[in-house]
Amino acid sequence: MEENRQPTILTITGSDGTGGAGIQADIKLISALGYHATSAVTSITAQNTLGIQEFYDLPAAAVGGQIEAIVNDMQPRIVKVGMVRKLDMLEVIAQKLERYRPETVIYDTVVQSSKGEVLIEEDMLDEIKHRLLPLVSLLVIRCEDAAYLLDYKIENVEDMKMAAAELIGCGCKAVLLQGIACCTDLAVDLYQSSQHGESHIFSLQHESQTEQRRHGSGSLLSSAIAAFLCNGNGYLEAISHARNYVRHMVEPTNSLTGRSRELYDELMTLIRQHHKQYNDVRFYADSLNVSTRYLAQVTKRISGQSPKTLIDEYILQETEKQLLASNRTVQEIAYDFGFHSQAHFAKFFKKNKGVAPSQYRKMG
Repeated sequence: MEENRQPTILTITGSDGTGGAGIQADIKLISALGYHATSAVTSITAQNTLGIQEFYDLPAAAVGGQIEAIVNDMQPRIVKVGMVRKLDMLEVIAQKLERYRPETVIYDTVVQSSKGEVLIEEDMLDEIKHRLLPLVSLLVIRCEDAAYLLDYKIENVEDMKMAAAELIGCGCKAVLLQGIACCTDLAVDLYQSSQHGESHIFSLQHESQTEQRRHGSGSLLSSAIAAFLCNGNGYLEAISHARNYVRHMVEPTNSLTGRSRELYDELMTLIRQHHKQYNDVRFYADSLNVSTRYLAQVTKRISGQSPKTLIDEYILQETEKQLLASNRTVQEIAYDFGFHSQAHFAKFFKKNKGVAPSQYRKMG
């Protein structure tokens, strides 16, 4: 007798090294709900809690090979498609879905990141609508992404209904449109099916747009829907259970924090201690044991400025004090702060203050 096999879900999406979204989050959530998660990776990202630094898209043939290997052997009941960034990759995925006809296809449309970064190429938009959506059982999409895909604003529930209808017109069987705030702090999701004319509104008090936009929210929700569909629930019931599960039972992904605030404070302490000896970013990055790139991301996120600007501003602030509150010569101040010459210091000072150090002293 053939053993009862645990229902399998295949997720086709990108990798997220933070674990907050993508393949990692999908596998964790699907497994937590008692189902077997399989995967096909579309893209590898270099990212952290500050955002995505680089994409490394896999060849389309490699993505297709992963899908075929899993589908042939494990026959997943539900296929979830997430981040697809390239035309040739989209075409391969569409071919595999047409060839193997899984029971349910959920497409978690990844157009923009939670930080507003556009993640797909412009020429992908038409292909998503005309090539992929006709193969989709349930489209899960944020209002921001739907507006980008359809090229019009979505500002209220009526706009949501129009957008859902247009997306269904592209061929998908049902749409869950997420994340619009209506008048108060009331989060609204809209579900619409091609089989039923009326829309269904899911609303939940005290859930803000910020919570719905948190990193990985769409990934978690679509994976939870897949799991509850595997459990035999209909779409409406599965969506309702998934919303409640993600909100109440899964650790919020916006709790993911790196060391950026701590690192920024450490940087400012180092600048205060060493600004007279070192004005190069590399010294501070090495002292903190991070890359110059990450240090720049941290300072940009927290202060809106580059590390070099922070260093120069502190040096400028301290030299201003010396010029106004001491009798030391401009040359003495220049050498004390590590400048090669008085001329070097004068050039730096004038660039930042608009006047030469000697003129600034007279003005004070």
